[in-house]
Amino acid sequence: MIFRRPTAEDASALASFYNDPAVYTGLLQLPYTDAAYWRKRFTEPSAGAAEFGLSLVVFRGDQLIANGGLFPAAPAVRRRHVLGLGMAVAGAWQARGIGSLLLRSLLEHADHWLGARRIELTVYTDNAAAIALYRKHGFEVEGTQREFAFRDGCYVDALMMARLASSLRAPL
Repeated sequence: MIFRRPTAEDASALASFYNDPAVYTGLLQLPYTDAAYWRKRFTEPSAGAAEFGLSLVVFRGDQLIANGGLFPAAPAVRRRHVLGLGMAVAGAWQARGIGSLLLRSLLEHADHWLGARRIELTVYTDNAAAIALYRKHGFEVEGTQREFAFRDGCYVDALMMARLASSLRAPL
């Protein structure tokens, strides 16, 4: 497996990846994005995301199997210590440890290179596997957002989860 930053050349692979129902049903991402959308997203990132975040793609051979990233949670100066997190794993690779590897890579970068004090995310309440993964890596539920998003014809709830650096155990 290769973990690296995405490039414009990954646009077609990203479009295919995010058009998989096993991927987009767990995200706010809409289906049917094309390669041009992804090419633009990774060649013209927002200023804050480029400077203070990280985006990773995970390939096995020529197959994109996961994508994730850290991004500034808000433009407010007083929230510079906070990062948002988003990630997805290809349907065929779910429940095989890829999510843990990707999440661990992102968290290590946040902790050791970006100095993040708080990492937050939103996850649908029916995504039990993702919730378990996030809990395993120190995230805690902070609240429920009712009717958070419109998905497949109905409104769905989401959990707000966060991981605080101050609540992590010191390394041995």
